[in-house]
Amino acid sequence: MINIVLIEPEIPQNAGNIIRTCAITGARLFMVRPLGFSLDDKHYKRAGLDYFDKSNITIVDSFRDIEKMFQGVPMYFATTKGKKIYSDVDYTAKDVVICFGKESYGIREDILAAHYDNCIRIPMKKDLRSLNLSNSVAIVVYEILRQNNFEGLETEGNLTGRKED
Repeated sequence: MINIVLIEPEIPQNAGNIIRTCAITGARLFMVRPLGFSLDDKHYKRAGLDYFDKSNITIVDSFRDIEKMFQGVPMYFATTKGKKIYSDVDYTAKDVVICFGKESYGIREDILAAHYDNCIRIPMKKDLRSLNLSNSVAIVVYEILRQNNFEGLETEGNLTGRKED
């Protein structure tokens, strides 16, 4: 199971988009307080559209709660400070946790220092700050799914009205 952790997310539209990604892929979403928005925020609800009831979302009070919940589960931290490229990690364990930080700062330095060997990065140009949070989540989630042969997902489309040969 893919477990996405947003540590103190700030932008409701990003959280809503991530909810959609998690619903479509079957990933679970954990959001660590404080949240930079209300769960009643219209932008959050608009971005999540009708995916809330198809999502598995848990709100927790601290990152320590996440560490306790996922003891013994491979946990990775997406950060521009990581030395490993996200696609070089083996995500084929039964469960995996990927943590993402808040939009304005990323993951706190104390958390990164405690887990530095499991910090991953998405390659990008040196002089630019970072990708959008919801895009970063999607990139990593789909790499995990690719490594697991997109298990549980529909992988073939069908064009209706197409005449078969």
